[in-house]
Amino acid sequence: MDEASVTQQYYIATRSSPSDDRARVLKHGTMFAVFDRYGDIEPLGMGEQGIFFQGTRFLSELVLSLWNNRPLLLSSTVKPDNLVFTADLANVDVADGQDVIVERGTIHVLRSKFLWRGVCYEELQIVNYGLAPVDIPLHLAIGADFADIFEVRGTRREKRGQRLEDRIEKDSILLSYEGLDKVVRQTHVQSNPAPVHISSSGLRFEISLRPKQFVLLQVVVSCNPLASEPSIGYTRAMIAAESELKAASENLCNISSSNDRFNRWVRRSIADVEMMTVGNPEHDYPYAGVPWFSTVFGRDGIITALEMLWVNPRIAKGVLQFLASTQATELNPEVEAEPGKILHEMRRGEMSALGEVPFARYYGTVDATPLFILLADAYYDYTGDRDLIQTLWPHIDLALQWIDKFGDVDGDGFVEYARHGSKGLIQQGWKDSHDSIFHADGSLAESPIALCEVQGYVYAAKRAAARISRLLGDSQREAALEAEAAELQSKFEEAFWCDDLSTYALALDGNKKACRVRASNAGHCLFTEIASPDKAQLIAHTLVSRDFFTGWGVRTVGSEEARYNPLSYHNGSVWPHDNAIIAGGMAKYGLRELAGQILMGFLDASSAVDLHRLPELFCGLNRRDGEGPTLYPVACSPQAWAAAAVFLLLQACLGLSIDGSKKHVVFDRPYLPEGIPQLWITNLRVAHGRTDLLLERHTGAVRIQVLEKQGEIEVVVK
Repeated sequence: MDEASVTQQYYIATRSSPSDDRARVLKHGTMFAVFDRYGDIEPLGMGEQGIFFQGTRFLSELVLSLWNNRPLLLSSTVKPDNLVFTADLANVDVADGQDVIVERGTIHVLRSKFLWRGVCYEELQIVNYGLAPVDIPLHLAIGADFADIFEVRGTRREKRGQRLEDRIEKDSILLSYEGLDKVVRQTHVQSNPAPVHISSSGLRFEISLRPKQFVLLQVVVSCNPLASEPSIGYTRAMIAAESELKAASENLCNISSSNDRFNRWVRRSIADVEMMTVGNPEHDYPYAGVPWFSTVFGRDGIITALEMLWVNPRIAKGVLQFLASTQATELNPEVEAEPGKILHEMRRGEMSALGEVPFARYYGTVDATPLFILLADAYYDYTGDRDLIQTLWPHIDLALQWIDKFGDVDGDGFVEYARHGSKGLIQQGWKDSHDSIFHADGSLAESPIALCEVQGYVYAAKRAAARISRLLGDSQREAALEAEAAELQSKFEEAFWCDDLSTYALALDGNKKACRVRASNAGHCLFTEIASPDKAQLIAHTLVSRDFFTGWGVRTVGSEEARYNPLSYHNGSVWPHDNAIIAGGMAKYGLRELAGQILMGFLDASSAVDLHRLPELFCGLNRRDGEGPTLYPVACSPQAWAAAAVFLLLQACLGLSIDGSKKHVVFDRPYLPEGIPQLWITNLRVAHGRTDLLLERHTGAVRIQVLEKQGEIEVVVK
């Protein structure tokens, strides 16, 4: 397949600018919503707005107007815990001919909404601050296109299902669509009080208010109302949603500092990871990102769990259990399934159900399987949960078999990938856009492709499995796995190292020719410790050179490479999770100050972006004085592994690890950047105990004070 024919493969189309560069996002479980700052859903721009449920857009239009005009936007935000959207709105001047009969700002509308269990609850509090009574015509335009998320992304379909007849009652509308999969999807819109007029296109209200009088108007949008729980009203649902969120976060480790910018970043990051997790049917499994990837992704879930491990190990347990339960057991080339392979993604929409896209349960990822083993070992290190590891061992063993049998088909010692199905992904590493793996001259690499970071993951996975084997009493297996890891490391150094580039080759192509491209992938080889110490030093300093480091973070590709484009998805952009892994790798070779440089770059970026939320990625343009990072137009925001990046970045600086079986909290040569002179870590849980710590930067060193301790926990500073 030539380059031109694959360019559009699952491409997120951008035929116009986003309708709002500061979208407001809510999520609960399999439901999410993208509004503009007014709280509206408009079929404008890229058309990404809407209320989505299980991979389908159930509401594609929701526009509020007063006197047939859009109100003034005064302010808009999503609260720090991500539960509630609020906007302050006011009327524009209302004229009768040349006379203004209602001055702007006479009517205030406080618009609030949240999601819970398949329902969007909205409340409008409308106040008349004028001196005279006023009659307010208020209209809510509604529409539902029932588009599959891949249609919203730009995929063209030859045929669609059919809209069924709308059912209209005095206070509600039921919009229905029967898909080609024979599933009827329904959107139920109900208001209290009832409107004066209702039709398939909207609801019209006539609101009469005396001076200083207010009224409440509530609108409930239910997705698949027959299958989901009935609406319980705005107030009761709010109480239930708040209780659920509080229960989910009560055992989290808390992090704060003397730097308020850092605190705002951490608070939003914690809230984003929680939002991507709470309500999901896959317990304690964070979905990848809104809007394009709000579902289970194997690689994303594993990396988010690794980033969050010391803050919330429950996520790692949830990810491990679900991925074990969905591990492939048979061959199915169309969905890239092979015995032992770990899931890439899982979709619930109409197009997935019909096989128009292969993602109902899809296994086209080369790295999730070794990363699964790596996470299992890391989880045990932090928790000492031997019972779970014992339960997972058959899945770990099957994953090891996949690595040797299906991952390394040609027996050269390296794990490669090539697409087997007709509709699957061409590139199957984390940089999965079609043009992300290339040679120095810009030509695309031919499959099967062996990525440098994947060899590192396999190396780390075999060493992890060796440690688990020792834990389970199998010393013979332990020795064999350690020997296999050592052999892989030796082969890797010989085949991938490019001395003149001071880094590892991006990949080996199908002819075993090295892709001599300097890319961030090599930084992952530090994280997995496959890199020799002298090579690690060279790679680390290469990645913070002017060619890579933008001032915000490390680019995915060096600026001198043939396909470098700072506006691209993978060939020169800056990804927070990628940088967190790189910083974690630097720390393993004692380069904590370089990790701190990356941390501070992202701290500055978080201060410059809306809501202090790091997006999936941003453009790799050099930092300019007085400006924030350049946003990537179709980035997910929030994105779980971007939100969790701050915790791995901080862990790298602190040299923090936890030995759950020994109940040790270990700080190995801790470092705090100058911008964070004091740091508090409270409710840090180790086994069945907890501790509160204060860390202070003092003439370059870090002093650690134990403020409180419950249980037999020992804090060790190296």
